[in-house]
Amino acid sequence: MKIALITENSQAAKNGIIYDALISVAEPLGHQVFNYGMYTAEDKASLTYVMNGLLTGILLNSKAVDFVVTGCGTGMGSMLACNAMPGVFCGLVIDPTDAFLFAQINDGNAISMPYAKGFGWAAELNLQDCYRKLFEGEPGLGYPKERAEIMRTNRGVLSKLKEATCRDMLTVLKSVDQDLLRATIAGDQFANHFYANAQDQDISDYLKKLSDANAPESVIS
Repeated sequence: MKIALITENSQAAKNGIIYDALISVAEPLGHQVFNYGMYTAEDKASLTYVMNGLLTGILLNSKAVDFVVTGCGTGMGSMLACNAMPGVFCGLVIDPTDAFLFAQINDGNAISMPYAKGFGWAAELNLQDCYRKLFEGEPGLGYPKERAEIMRTNRGVLSKLKEATCRDMLTVLKSVDQDLLRATIAGDQFANHFYANAQDQDISDYLKKLSDANAPESVIS
């Protein structure tokens, strides 16, 4: 599985801690982790929690990744922004029990975590425990087990409801503020990570054209 890490500007200084905790769990399980930043609080490309949601939508709908780990100070803003995107099912995960129940009951494709509220001594151990509960077993098996079928049915109903209430991602990209979109994909490693892995050519082409249009003439000529 391909996993993306996205860090919001107010918590950018913790990117290294979060990334180390994530790869320490995910990579031994055979997963790949792509760090989309922010990498430091001084990064020129700054991501708000709204941008976290937009970037999550881009990555999941293009199939550049299979799962997104993001968050902000409380985790709530990024969760709301992620769930505003088509095809994104994001849960708020604070502790390992949240992680286990989200994976088994909801079987979503993104989580948002609080990286300020409650982020104290041994916070990296809590992160590792959460990631283990998310990624070490098969998701969607249900909890309790006897309710697995109704939970699977409800996930399908929710997916269809999302399809009915959201536009496709390419339409979203064309409709949102283009300066906001440019800023969202302006990270240092976005191009390196994204274009090699994205499977939706229309989304890739649109973002590449947008980036090229914003580049200096000497670069795009």
